[in-house]
Amino acid sequence: MILFKKLRWKNFLSTGNIFTEIDLNKHNTTLIVGENGAGKSTMLDAITFSLFGKPFRSIKKPQLINSITQKGMVVEIEFDIGVNRYKIVRGSKPTVFEVYQNDELINQSAEMRDYQEQLERNILKLNFKSFCQVVVLGSASFVPFMQLPSGQRREVIEDLLDLQIFTTMNSLLKDKIARNNEELNDIANDQKVVTEKIKLVKEHLLEKQNNNEKIVAEKVNVIEDTKDKIDDLAKQLTDIMNEALELNRKTANRSEVENKVKKLTALRHQIEAKVALINHDVEFFKNHEHCPTCTQIIDENLKIEKINSKTSEIEQMNDGLEKLSQTYDQTQKELNEILQFIQIVADKTLEKVKIESQISSLNKYVKQLEREINHINQLQEADEDLKMADLEAELSVVADRYNEAMDDKLIYTAASMLLKDGGIKSRIIKQYVPVINKLIGKYLSAMDFFVQFELDEEFNETIKSRFRDEFSYSSFSEGEKMRINLAILFTWRAVAKLRNSVSTNLLIMDEVMDSSLDSNGTEEFLKILQSLTFDTNTFIISHKTDQLYDKFENVIRFEKKQNFSKVA
Repeated sequence: MILFKKLRWKNFLSTGNIFTEIDLNKHNTTLIVGENGAGKSTMLDAITFSLFGKPFRSIKKPQLINSITQKGMVVEIEFDIGVNRYKIVRGSKPTVFEVYQNDELINQSAEMRDYQEQLERNILKLNFKSFCQVVVLGSASFVPFMQLPSGQRREVIEDLLDLQIFTTMNSLLKDKIARNNEELNDIANDQKVVTEKIKLVKEHLLEKQNNNEKIVAEKVNVIEDTKDKIDDLAKQLTDIMNEALELNRKTANRSEVENKVKKLTALRHQIEAKVALINHDVEFFKNHEHCPTCTQIIDENLKIEKINSKTSEIEQMNDGLEKLSQTYDQTQKELNEILQFIQIVADKTLEKVKIESQISSLNKYVKQLEREINHINQLQEADEDLKMADLEAELSVVADRYNEAMDDKLIYTAASMLLKDGGIKSRIIKQYVPVINKLIGKYLSAMDFFVQFELDEEFNETIKSRFRDEFSYSSFSEGEKMRINLAILFTWRAVAKLRNSVSTNLLIMDEVMDSSLDSNGTEEFLKILQSLTFDTNTFIISHKTDQLYDKFENVIRFEKKQNFSKVA
């Protein structure tokens, strides 16, 4: 319950620079009187401005500042909710908006609108419209419940029955549903993207596989050609080795032939030396007549005999030398052939080494190509496994997200059905409609207005009167409408107390009895007020002074002096 205690204001409308203060919790019934323009209704604008930042009447906010002082407008209100004491200070020029809880300033938001929303939702737990339906009934800008459109009627009832929490939940749920739909769209897009990725990767891998197969096929052909070359070279190597083996057989007697050549050469040199020596002796006998040793004359016959003997010996030696030369030439020819064979063997050996080197290089090349083929195959398999595994894992994550989002969607759909107007709120309202109709009937009867007034679950009225003819609200006179409005106001207060949602001690009525209620209606209305006095502080603003003074515990008179309103 909101227990309003004090209201103070200055430089507000026609009020001057001195605070006007009203104790809201001192008297059960208070009559506020004064001449027109004296400032009686200022209290209404002050209390709604302090709580909601807007006046009760259709006045623009800049017009609330006193036109003479033109600054320092301040309105303060104090109230209790449970064990907590609250004070709101609101003003303009300079702008002030402060909410105190137990004398400590509540942290202000960066936006004044957020601060006001915090005040209405978390502290007051009612808005301007509900406040005007339950606490204030004025003749100026008050819109009776029956003149509100069906949507606003429902808002008022939901505030009274504390059902706005479901509206707030529904609003939050709508945001969650919107985010869920966005998430599902995002997931669908992600799923589409991943599926497209898988398709592209498969196409790429297939293309890459075809390219790899082509490359592998080319390398296999190169390997086969290389192996054919190796086989040819191996055959050539075998032929060379066979030829070299055959040649080596032909050079097996090389040492023997070389020794023979050496011996023949030495023998020839000996024979040639001996022939030269014999020729020297022949020349000696031909050219000398005396012996150089004994100086005796050499006999001519001896000379001839020696010359013939030596000449014959020379001829024999020359014949032997010729035969020796023939043998030497033959042996040397044989040796030269052997040397040629050795050279050929050396060439064959060099050629063999070259071929072996080629075969070794080709074998290495084949092994390298085979390694490249294996690497291509392994890399392709690993690449396929890795990429597909990553994409399948990503698709699995997206699928899990989709399943979670769909689970949330099912929950949100079920919650949405519960939070719609036809859900939980409708069931709660359905329970209260008979109580509301009973209370309205009770208060109408108390004011001697005997009609059957009922609201349905959509808060459309059915009114029967006289011979049970059906009427609408607009069919009645202004006085009868006022009785209906008062009955509904008292009903809302009773329901609020029953629900403890918008329960408050304050009730303010502005000139409700001055025009629309006749004397009988006024008397019945005052009787109803008496039944509320035990826990309600009622303020009646009225022009009817004489006949109402003795009906109230307290009377406040406003008067205007020197263009400033004040309490007399």
